[in-house]
Amino acid sequence: MIPVLVCALLSLTVADSDLDKLYPELEHSRTIYVTENGPQLSVAAEQMKVVSRRGGNATLPCKIRMDQSMTPSRKMRIKWTKMTSDYLKEVDVFVAMDYHKRSYGRFHGRVHLQSSSPMDASLVINEITLEDYGKYKCEVIDGLEDGTVVVSLDLEGVVFPYYPRLGRYNLNFYDAERACRDQDAAVASFDQLYAAWRGKLDWCNAGWLSDGSVQYPITNPREPCGGKNMAPGVRTYGLRDKDKNHYDVFCFTSHYKGRFYYLIHPSKLTYDEAVQACQKDGAQIAKVGQMYAAWKLLGFDRCDAGWLADGSVRYPIANPRRRCSPTEAAVRFSGFPDKKHKLYGVYCFKGQH
Repeated sequence: MIPVLVCALLSLTVADSDLDKLYPELEHSRTIYVTENGPQLSVAAEQMKVVSRRGGNATLPCKIRMDQSMTPSRKMRIKWTKMTSDYLKEVDVFVAMDYHKRSYGRFHGRVHLQSSSPMDASLVINEITLEDYGKYKCEVIDGLEDGTVVVSLDLEGVVFPYYPRLGRYNLNFYDAERACRDQDAAVASFDQLYAAWRGKLDWCNAGWLSDGSVQYPITNPREPCGGKNMAPGVRTYGLRDKDKNHYDVFCFTSHYKGRFYYLIHPSKLTYDEAVQACQKDGAQIAKVGQMYAAWKLLGFDRCDAGWLADGSVRYPIANPRRRCSPTEAAVRFSGFPDKKHKLYGVYCFKGQH
């Protein structure tokens, strides 16, 4: 039973007869104020953001706090959901009630409760994927009592702008999702792009973000990019039509399991020859996201232009020097050359299973 504090304000009886004579139509009343004690169950997280990496593990904290007069019942339900990037929906991740436990969808077999104590509802996620990035909600329900807390899972990684051979501003939102996925990446969130902007990312072409907005980061204001009198920042076009509007995309990728390398070969290669050369070496031709991850997260540096899986030619420079990106560390882009006639080296990737 929930104790309550009841305060009653009663009309004074001393003056009842006088009031009756002066105001015969007056109805005497009793006013009761009811104040409940605070909630007897709540949940809390000792940290609101957890940082991990693709392929790693993470524990999202959620601790149950209960009034001393209560004890956990066998019908207490713990439910974890993941919010979609536009925050309009929640996707089921894990539910537990007594001995009954269930994980859902792509989380099946990868999540469980830490259960270090009866009051611990923390969620452990194994073999983290790029799609696991985002906000998670822990909800605990015990009878009429309930509590929730939201925890963010962030990933170490790198944001990169991308457009395919078709050229700039050719991707609707769903094309953009596929384009990033094909390059071993996912569409970046606003928070990821903002962090990249703070890390000096400057890009004058607008691209899709995971919430359906279109934005671009400017650290060096100039006329073709919103005006030179504008302050640096992430420029936005707002939410756009996911089917009809076409832009580039900002992709995000994280650590990988495997080896990214430049293939030493006696001669330069056409695109098809490059694909075959990687296969002959027991690998696959590398993807754009793998090059960016190797460059940003591992400091990969190679001043040799090479084919990548999407038919582009690029090279990663971690240490700027004369003739090799002299002004900044960057992944240099040489375009989408003719696959049949242009000759370059090739970057390969061997996955680790």
